[in-house]
Amino acid sequence: MRINGRHAADVDKMASADMVQASHREEFDNCTAHYDMMETENESLRENVLRRLNQFESRGIIPSNSTGGSSVPVRNGNGTISRGVVQSNHVGPGKDSPRLRQPMYQQQTPDSGPKETIRRTASYAPSSLPQRRVVHYQSTGSLHSDSPSSTSVSPVPTSPSPTHTPPARTTPSPRTPQPPPQQQRPASVSSSTGSLHKRWSSTGDFNNSGITSPTGTVIASSSMAIASRLATKSLFNLYMRPQQHQQHLLKHGTRDATYNEEEGSVRFFLRGRPIVLHAPTAVAETYDIMKVATAPQTRLKLEWVYGYRGRDCRSNLHLLPTGEMVYFVAATVVLYNVEEQSQRHYLGHTDDVKCLSVHPNKLLVATGQAAGHDRREGRPHVRVWNSVSLNTLAVIGIGEFERSICCLSFSKADGGALLCAIDEAPDHNISIWDWQRGDRGQKITETKCSADTVVAAEFHPMDRQCIVTCGKSHISFWTLDAGGTLYKRMGIFENRDKPKYVTCLAFTQSGDVVSGDSNGNIIVWGRGTNTISKFLRGLHEGSVFSICVLKEGSLVTGGGKDGRIVQLDASLNPTGQENRVPDHLGAVRVVAEGRGSQLLVGTTRNCILIGSLDLGFSPVVLGHTDELWGLAVHPNLPQFLSAGHDRLVSLWDSMSHSVIWTKDIGEAIQSATFSLDGGVIILGCASGHWMVMNSETREVYSVHTDGSEPIQVVRFSPDGNLLALGSRDNNIYIYQVNEDACKYSRVGRCSGHSSFITHLDWSTDNQYIQSNSGDYELLYWNASLCRQIPQSSQLRDVEWATNTCTLSFNTIGIWPEGADGTDVNHCDRSHDARLMATADDFGKVKLYSYPVIQPKSLCHTYGGHSSHVTNVSFLHDDSRLISTGGRDTSVMQWALT
Repeated sequence: MRINGRHAADVDKMASADMVQASHREEFDNCTAHYDMMETENESLRENVLRRLNQFESRGIIPSNSTGGSSVPVRNGNGTISRGVVQSNHVGPGKDSPRLRQPMYQQQTPDSGPKETIRRTASYAPSSLPQRRVVHYQSTGSLHSDSPSSTSVSPVPTSPSPTHTPPARTTPSPRTPQPPPQQQRPASVSSSTGSLHKRWSSTGDFNNSGITSPTGTVIASSSMAIASRLATKSLFNLYMRPQQHQQHLLKHGTRDATYNEEEGSVRFFLRGRPIVLHAPTAVAETYDIMKVATAPQTRLKLEWVYGYRGRDCRSNLHLLPTGEMVYFVAATVVLYNVEEQSQRHYLGHTDDVKCLSVHPNKLLVATGQAAGHDRREGRPHVRVWNSVSLNTLAVIGIGEFERSICCLSFSKADGGALLCAIDEAPDHNISIWDWQRGDRGQKITETKCSADTVVAAEFHPMDRQCIVTCGKSHISFWTLDAGGTLYKRMGIFENRDKPKYVTCLAFTQSGDVVSGDSNGNIIVWGRGTNTISKFLRGLHEGSVFSICVLKEGSLVTGGGKDGRIVQLDASLNPTGQENRVPDHLGAVRVVAEGRGSQLLVGTTRNCILIGSLDLGFSPVVLGHTDELWGLAVHPNLPQFLSAGHDRLVSLWDSMSHSVIWTKDIGEAIQSATFSLDGGVIILGCASGHWMVMNSETREVYSVHTDGSEPIQVVRFSPDGNLLALGSRDNNIYIYQVNEDACKYSRVGRCSGHSSFITHLDWSTDNQYIQSNSGDYELLYWNASLCRQIPQSSQLRDVEWATNTCTLSFNTIGIWPEGADGTDVNHCDRSHDARLMATADDFGKVKLYSYPVIQPKSLCHTYGGHSSHVTNVSFLHDDSRLISTGGRDTSVMQWALT
């Protein structure tokens, strides 16, 4: 039977289909309501999780999971996707399957089956967390992925324990990345082959191996822990802070500097930060950035070295037959004739000289240095040189020593054919060298000396095969056999108190060994034995730092705590003659025999004294004892002032090479300057205080405070009416100067730098200040208003009274190719504006022709300092240059020739 041309069975089928469709609509409506309810619940859950995330980040607590997966499965019904927090990622649909935005943070169960999904519109509010620009990458492992099918199911990952090691992953081969989209939108499936576009929510560094960068290069990982965190299935890792460890990718140095002819500016990078410097109008028209500037015809010659290293080195003061004392400071060995007031300098070393030994012929000297800045030039080694000609005879042990040479001794019984050296490595290896074999010597033997500190090593003056070493809790007697093997016998203290340190050694005229220790005792060890033959208890209060055997056979000992110098006869009985070093000069570090009855005394406060037990001692060398930063030259006289973290301020005369006065002000000093007439000194302290002092009477007029950070730089305006102080708190403080620079009233504060102030200069018209900061900024200020001038190009033609800012157009060439922004500590322009000197982190003083506007500028380079050179300054008449070392505590005076 047909109804309207159809069979009754067809009608039944249609009725059944209508019922099914009605059922499906009802199920759809129920599902929609269910999903809306789930959306509301999930939205509340999401906001709660994000709020907790913000709390964790504000407290610095970021929980992290470490699993080997690559996506975050989220359940909606039975479908899974990987979800981001900010973007609305939709599941890529399969054929004829509707799509639905999946609810978030529902964990999927392993036994859940596929279910048809329905596309819905995103309705949640944007995240309150900081948003990042999205870049699209192709990858098979990401934090967020768009699945090729809404019915794809991923197994639920098992959260590992905190010590769980993630399983190995197969690194996908990189694909060419797609260009970033103009606006945020869901990524689509690229093809039916399953190739996926993956979306990342951060443009920070990618630390996972095999991840492609926007340039298409594969970025290798230096930390598998970071890769594990990126791959983890944890919500907290979606906002993991980007890692900043790939600094080698940053643009750096003046090698790639470029010149913009339209703007008249040079652009280069320091540690990835772009630096733009504007050329003066007169220079901009003809400026050629490729030109190479020549070095100046003027050169430097080291004229005088102020200082001595006695604070931590021993046996480093001797008198030569030429009448010169030989000692060292920084990387310079000084030969100083006190009577003639002359110095000569051996400059063969590249870093700190740590020990010194004089050959039995009193003509040759051996000096040992520490490991230096340069891996090739700065390796620890020993240099043997002629004290008359200053010619180097042998360079020993390059590549053989590990750290630094702390002890040296020529053999004495055979005329100095051998040289003993102690390496300051963990095992304090002792080595014996035939130093005359070639120009690099030949090592005879080497063996472990002691795991503890070794402070002295000496060849026996009568027994060629005997060497004595001492140090922490030991004294050792070594025998060198004919085959070149060393045998050691430890000194036996028997029932006597074993000292914490055996601090010094000497030999009597009969061949006995005399040692001093940290308990103040003097011990005599019989010749050829390792046992005590005589014991003199408590001669000094505290350590005995030096024993000197005089020509007539008597002994002189120096106390490292009590500062006493005591004489003993040949039988070690006190003669009653003694003297004391003043406390402000330090305790005795070394005693050496001088001319006639004179004694040379080196102290722990880096001073050298000459005198006798009868007449007393007077200082001939004074020095600083801690890091030096403050340097100021007198505006009218050949004088300069040095100040450092040892709280000492010293005024020096460059002509007589002597100190005029020294004062302990009780605070570490960071900077200093003279007033225009030289009558007042401003001292910037490390505590934020700054002092006003009379340069003649040393009277402190007043003490001011600006912040609690060090005052890095202080400078008067050219007319003397204003004072600028640059602080480590990122501010420049301006003061009005009154009453002959004795009273000061604050004008204001220049705020705008994002790091600490390093240098500043005044313009010649007293209106402007240019300043540098620790993050390579060059800013300009209106001094009277204390306001920044943002248009730096407007000040391109301003004339500056000084040029100490290391970052300016006129100092482009002082930066070596590849140097970072901290390598050049200071620079100074000569008063005639023809020269510029720089102080750098590698112990070098350099001299350029001024202005140094070419990135490729040649210069003269001079060594002598061993630490970072902190400051340089020309004297008022440009006849000399003064430089200060940092931790080497030395002040060096260079003559311009």
